[in-house]
Amino acid sequence: MEPHSYTLRDVPHDERPRERMMRYGAEALSHSELIAILLRTGTKRESAVHLASRILKEAGSLHNLVDMSLNELVAIRGIGPAKAVQLRAGIELGRRVSRSGSGKPVTVRKPQDAADCVMEDLRLLKKEHFVCLFLNTKNHIIARETLSIGTLNASLVHPREVFRAAIKHNSASLICVHNHPSGDPTPSAEDIGLTKRLMEAGELVGIEVLDHLVIGDGRFVSLKEHGYM
Repeated sequence: MEPHSYTLRDVPHDERPRERMMRYGAEALSHSELIAILLRTGTKRESAVHLASRILKEAGSLHNLVDMSLNELVAIRGIGPAKAVQLRAGIELGRRVSRSGSGKPVTVRKPQDAADCVMEDLRLLKKEHFVCLFLNTKNHIIARETLSIGTLNASLVHPREVFRAAIKHNSASLICVHNHPSGDPTPSAEDIGLTKRLMEAGELVGIEVLDHLVIGDGRFVSLKEHGYM
């Protein structure tokens, strides 16, 4: 056992995360304390707060933790499938609340409108996420779907996956979005090539690809505005 480890039973009642949250509110808690509440319990060796602190340390940052998969979480000592699922569920709920806004349909009139919907979710991710925004005939966003995670290339994102999802959501048009983990949104040759293939497929099925946005750290590039579409 680590010499300085202790369990939650050793922590004074008023200093435990749940009690602190009830007394002072969620905003008063640290990242580790909030994660500890999601975990619910620690291990025989350490309290939930100590386990949460170690998870954050191994992740490197809160943003990195958000991007971790179930398998990556389970690989952390003290995190089993149940705790990994609890964490992922809490993170995903927060992401959905963040992008739900006021509950009113978002109308896309310009690239900035679409970028605003995804910027905070994508700007700091450590892996490339390919996301589609599906729109109706009034240019309201009716659905959003992440179609791939990893390195963007021709084999990872195939037009059939994009338009299968578009048909499922009964969309009239769509906007493709992906992030560059480097923070630089400059489109690559692969980005441009993929966009052209998606446009060609869209013409065949009658669903227009309105734009392809590349998201960086607080910046974005619209391939349409830059003349690639």
